[in-house]
Amino acid sequence: MKTLKYIYILLLLIILPASTSLEKTSKLNVLFIIADDLNCAIGAYGDSLVKTPNLDKLAKEGVLFGNAHVQYPLCGPSRVSLMTGLYPDQTKSKKLRLYVRQTIPDVITIGQKFRAENYHSVRVGKIYHYHNPRDIGKAGHDDSFTWDRTVNPYGRDKKEESKIKTLKPKLDGGTLSWLEAAGRDEEQTDGIGATETVKFLDEFAQSGENFFLAFGLYRPHVPFVAPKKYFDLYDLEDFKIPESSDTYLKTIPKPAAISVRSKKEQLYLDKTLAKTIKRAYYATTSFMDAQIGRVLDKLKETGLDKNTIIVFTSDHGYHLGEHGHWQKQTLFEDATRVPLIVAGPGVLKNKKIEFAPVELVDLYPTMMDLVSMETPTFVVGKSLVPMLKNTQYRVRESALSELQVNTGNGLAQGYSIKTNRYRLSKWVDKGILSYELYDHHYDKAELNNLANHIDYLKVKDSLINILDTRVVEAQTIPRGLGRQIKNAKPWFEPKKIYSKSKK
Repeated sequence: MKTLKYIYILLLLIILPASTSLEKTSKLNVLFIIADDLNCAIGAYGDSLVKTPNLDKLAKEGVLFGNAHVQYPLCGPSRVSLMTGLYPDQTKSKKLRLYVRQTIPDVITIGQKFRAENYHSVRVGKIYHYHNPRDIGKAGHDDSFTWDRTVNPYGRDKKEESKIKTLKPKLDGGTLSWLEAAGRDEEQTDGIGATETVKFLDEFAQSGENFFLAFGLYRPHVPFVAPKKYFDLYDLEDFKIPESSDTYLKTIPKPAAISVRSKKEQLYLDKTLAKTIKRAYYATTSFMDAQIGRVLDKLKETGLDKNTIIVFTSDHGYHLGEHGHWQKQTLFEDATRVPLIVAGPGVLKNKKIEFAPVELVDLYPTMMDLVSMETPTFVVGKSLVPMLKNTQYRVRESALSELQVNTGNGLAQGYSIKTNRYRLSKWVDKGILSYELYDHHYDKAELNNLANHIDYLKVKDSLINILDTRVVEAQTIPRGLGRQIKNAKPWFEPKKIYSKSKK
């Protein structure tokens, strides 16, 4: 009997650790990758010119959303929105220089929720707003409650800013600028970020610890900096620049017209210069894709791909001359639409949901559902998990975005919805309402405003009802959010003082 007892104890000692290890690794991890200022100029989205093999491969391994939209087409407000699952009217964050807890101090962010569930929450690079390139190497407007550990990469692109070509005498993060850089990928800020992310994957593969690993790239945000080999992928003459006239501006509401003519130094660019800039954007996109490829390769090499959900997106879209505009901050498709790809265990492979609208506020509940966590009650986004398992399923009928535009006489408020076919935008400027309506069946470029067309009056009235209902819902304070602080002041750093030379 004693012999049998010892054998039984020995078996327990052998079996129990295995069971414990299995239990420890059975929960799914999340690798969240977000690019900066990336539109849908990606091969998987139908762009035949761009070279993005790694994102194209990721799309084949998961579900691609073709009609995903941000809630505010500007970096800071968009990132606060997606990290909290709330609309900008609920976060009270509509400016760049706001920390998330200046306006909603009690909120539980995505990473904070993972921490509460004993996940290791890590940030590499830009997740909340950074002034790019000024804040590279710093924490920017980060939230320390979201993370266990953070890495702020600082690369050659930052060190060699004096070499960057720009449309303004002084480089800033809001002006078109570019550089064919020397050196290796690994010397660039995003290359260093990829290296650090790879190190974390090696660490988690060894430790077996569950993780929420957020890798935020600084590109393709200006300045468009990438090693020269990525520029060499493209022929300048292959690029086309959309044309836009001031006559067109008379067909749209004044705030919309102001939004696409806001950056004077970037208007009516010489065609060769415009092609040079667009080529630089594509080169930087290919460089960004290569860094993502390094991370995804490591995920597979470690075997972590078998129990890791991958979510890839961007903080907003980007105009490349469409409507005569460059960059973001409009309510047109070019600024609100973003790439969104989800892959991993339990997710369908090689599927594209082309027309069904979704929003980035949906990412929070989607991640929670995928890892079997309970979504906080205040989160207003909708889980996309049913669509990840059945592409015919629909979770919403429209995607809502908003924007404030300075007209010179105050702020005009704009709201826009995108359905599977139409876009309706409403502007309120000093109490005066004006509308834009676009039919994507015939006008994907959104150049023909049908708001006053007699054949579309019923469509317009129906969409106005939907938009107005959505705005009311987005302005409602959700249960469980806690404090909302209105009119918080943006955080400004002291300006440098330059002494004038005496004559």
